[in-house]
Amino acid sequence: MKMTVVKASGGTEEMEVSDDAFAVPFKEHLVHQIVVAYQAGGRAGTRAQKNRSAVSGSTRKPWSQKGGGRARAGNIRSPIWRGGGKTFPAATQDFSQKVNKKMRRAALRSIMSELIRQDRLITVDEMHTGPKTKELLARLAGFGINGRSPDVLIIAESADDGLALAARNLYRVAVRPSDRVDPVSLIAHDKVLMTVGAVRKLEEMLA
Repeated sequence: MKMTVVKASGGTEEMEVSDDAFAVPFKEHLVHQIVVAYQAGGRAGTRAQKNRSAVSGSTRKPWSQKGGGRARAGNIRSPIWRGGGKTFPAATQDFSQKVNKKMRRAALRSIMSELIRQDRLITVDEMHTGPKTKELLARLAGFGINGRSPDVLIIAESADDGLALAARNLYRVAVRPSDRVDPVSLIAHDKVLMTVGAVRKLEEMLA
């Protein structure tokens, strides 16, 4: 298939890309599964409470078992005592889900193809810019992405410190190198802007 490339100097050109990477049907169930897995992997799971063996306090029996007229008590760490441990304490939990490479690549192919069909993917010949936010906004406006706070994911061929610094002050603008693209980022933004180099790298990985 042919993909339109917007040139920084003005005008457009076309580039040939693989149908196997950028023209596949959208598999909603697969994309949903992968997105849920990615979001689950981001959960900290660091909750923790103490049971009766973990709380501080003596293990001495408070009073005699019989003869005092009071209810039986084993020690002050009992869950029914104030300051005692929890009966069923929350523990640290790992929420991560296994995602194999084949599923991840299939989901990326599906999302990229759908972005093209929805006219949400913009391919540009290059995206070099200085560390100034104003320069980045001007470049984006030149590619048809306007506004003071555009909602766009920029995918460069490799890590670009200047581009990352320029985008850091824009809440809805994210920058990723092509080898760190993930399904959640792709669907989280209104537009996805990719350089030709990034397209070629993704094509090599997905085709």
